[in-house]
Amino acid sequence: MKVLTPAVLTYAKVVVLVAVVPAIIGFVVVLAERRLMGFMQARLGPNRVGPKGLLQGVADLVKLVTKEDIMPARAERTVFFLAPVLAVIPALTALAVIPFGPAVRIGKIRTPLWVTDVNIGLLFVLAITSIGVYGIILGGWASNNKYSLLGGLRSAAQLVSYEVPMGLALVSVLLMSRSLSMVEIVHRQASLHLWFIFPGLLAFFIYFVSGVAETNRNPFDLPEAESELVSGFNTEYSGVKFAFFFLGEYAAMIVISCVAVTVFLGGWLPPFPHVAALKFLRIVPPFGWFLIKAGLFLFGYIWFRSTFPRYRFDQLMALGWKWLIPSALANIVIVALAILATPGRSNGLFVLSYIFGGLFVVMFLLAKLRQKLARRERLAAIPASAVE
Repeated sequence: MKVLTPAVLTYAKVVVLVAVVPAIIGFVVVLAERRLMGFMQARLGPNRVGPKGLLQGVADLVKLVTKEDIMPARAERTVFFLAPVLAVIPALTALAVIPFGPAVRIGKIRTPLWVTDVNIGLLFVLAITSIGVYGIILGGWASNNKYSLLGGLRSAAQLVSYEVPMGLALVSVLLMSRSLSMVEIVHRQASLHLWFIFPGLLAFFIYFVSGVAETNRNPFDLPEAESELVSGFNTEYSGVKFAFFFLGEYAAMIVISCVAVTVFLGGWLPPFPHVAALKFLRIVPPFGWFLIKAGLFLFGYIWFRSTFPRYRFDQLMALGWKWLIPSALANIVIVALAILATPGRSNGLFVLSYIFGGLFVVMFLLAKLRQKLARRERLAAIPASAVE
């Protein structure tokens, strides 16, 4: 009797996602974040629990599981209990359509490294992840706490605002791939020998900024601003319920990173696979390339949190509605014109890649020149006596 069947392998992949992803979040991502933030801010990270703080995640897990679970006397008990579940389940569900690699052989059965491939995969991710906002809103409302309610209201305004430019940024990917299937988007990039980040550089920037805002991370962590809201929507939560909110935030970070890797960076494809001089890059397995790219996105999240100050709420709304949405609409028109300019061919996308690449280099050089001039002005403003 065959033990391994396609159905059994599908169930196994679901179990692995549900079990392994939270473990990676708790014991790898959080530790890496604390250590990197300590390095960037010239301070010590976790260094007491285990060798070099490696067991800090275990200590945090024990603390959260054993901590007393407190519920406010006037809280809406059912909603208060379900809100953390709504924050974490949609993010884990979205991972089902993420292709982590091509099909691999296990025994005599060839199975793909994704749970399912649906022809509306990209739309499914946007739809299922938007449910997570309900967990934050309902958690803030059900707590019967004014600070929690303000955090929930901020979250509603922020997440609804930034879902619009995120969706519009992904429309340009739809135009280039002509498919909503996550697997087909990767195959399209392989057939064109072109990652969509190059002709979609502006869309990638809009998507990444919107993704940071969608996950309530610095510099857009307004719903849980400790200095203003005493932690915001999760003020009244403790123990396992707080752990669920914590897990939901980091799971959403992983989803945003995996989607970005899939639609903009070729998924599991190595860099420039058609270039003969770079064939040595195939030493790294496809699943390894996917993890490397996703890790770079997570590093960007940590980098932002370590360096940028928090936006004011009016600045947050202005950035989304006055800048990102118009830019996303203009980007759709630009990509559509590039595709229509060379019907049936991909020449227009390559030309657009060179244009965006040139603009990026020019902006980078101008930024460096501005820094150099500002440094000269600061040195010129210092009195000669102070220099001596």
